Amino acid sequence: MSFKSINPFSNQLVNTYEEFSDAAILNAIENTSKAKPIWKKTTLNHRIEIINEVANILRANEEGFAKMITLEMGKPIRESRSEIKKCEWLCRYYTENAVEFLSSELIETDASKSFIQNDPLGCILGIMPWNFPFWQTFRFTIPALLAGNTVLLKHAPNVFGCATQIEELFLNADLPKGVFQNLIIHHNRVENLIANDIISAVTFTGSEKAGAIIGSLAGKYLKKSVLELGGSNAFIVCADANIDLAVSKAITGRFLNGGQSCIAAKRFIVSEEVYNEFTTKLVAQVKSLNTGNPFDESTDIGPLARIDLAQNLQEQIQKSVAMGAEIIYGGYQSGAYHEPTILVDVSNDMPVFKEETFGPVAVVIKVNSIEESLNLSEDSKYGLGVSIFTSNIEKAEEMASEVSDGACFINEFVKSDPRLPFGGTKKSGYGRELGKDGMLEFVNRKTIYIDKV
Repeated sequence: MSFKSINPFSNQLVNTYEEFSDAAILNAIENTSKAKPIWKKTTLNHRIEIINEVANILRANEEGFAKMITLEMGKPIRESRSEIKKCEWLCRYYTENAVEFLSSELIETDASKSFIQNDPLGCILGIMPWNFPFWQTFRFTIPALLAGNTVLLKHAPNVFGCATQIEELFLNADLPKGVFQNLIIHHNRVENLIANDIISAVTFTGSEKAGAIIGSLAGKYLKKSVLELGGSNAFIVCADANIDLAVSKAITGRFLNGGQSCIAAKRFIVSEEVYNEFTTKLVAQVKSLNTGNPFDESTDIGPLARIDLAQNLQEQIQKSVAMGAEIIYGGYQSGAYHEPTILVDVSNDMPVFKEETFGPVAVVIKVNSIEESLNLSEDSKYGLGVSIFTSNIEKAEEMASEVSDGACFINEFVKSDPRLPFGGTKKSGYGRELGKDGMLEFVNRKTIYIDKV
């Protein structure tokens, strides 16, 4: 079987990748099996040197990596460069903090000495999505490697070019053979991988449906798993909010990466006192977004990553309109392109409210109280993050305590940061990436108890 990487803007072939044979997969497993004990014994200082070199290569080759992202999934080139810069930042963050994060933790007990030691788990299988092809891979891989684990990557088929570049990047940084390997395989080969004794844990980023399958397979074979799934983030605008700030953050929070982000702001819940002002200014800002060729420096919105994604989004919109929603701006779709769109008069039984909308579509909902805002925010099967805009910070902190999601951002849109743990609740998954928590997800927190003879 072969995989075709198609440029979603031009619909032209980028490259073709042949699926690994059974023999090639077994060879990769053998390579990681051989590399695992060697990498585990490699000093942390040497691992840090290698990851710093990875960061150096990212910086030196930023344009080439960014070009591949834009070619394969249509992200505007400015945003692709930013993605590579963020990967470099992540590398630097973890190399600066790995010693502290992985240090043994002394615990006072009846023993003469007792402590927790952070040992690597083994080989981590990462199953990654196409929307941030470098960032999603790096944010689990870098802490896992520094902790002494090896990694097998199964990336999304439409970004196998990015996956190939990532593997080459690590090899160019002198990461030993077998420590990080890219597997060009279809999803139907994943269960056999998870079942293999060489795999110690699985991390998956993607849809709720696929996540449920991966989580069940990990449970079936008793493997540790981390799932980062979908989201339908609420963006609450209180009556005392700075509306210009809220609108500015709303534009970035919703339309970055063409809206193709699990943590994008998707449901704008706005107090009736400022509803008209917010909506009017939001429409004006959306009208100013430049759409077109993602390689043009001025482009804000390019195509979605695939035609079917744009079609699915259009279907969600049309079903919601048939149920009473109103499009006040946009709504047009052609091929992989979907026009930035704003809907109002949205109820909680409509697809654009209760489902994840993965594209440049925002829904604005009027409410008459903070209690109603929080109730609507919680009225979702997802629990990734919530934004609250208000000038009353004390009140916002009280509201944050009522939020059941994995994150609450006050006067800012929800975003990932190498320094902060990232993950969700409910059907947005479980486990954490990034920060110290992310590094400790894939270690054996080993208790060592020593007493005198």
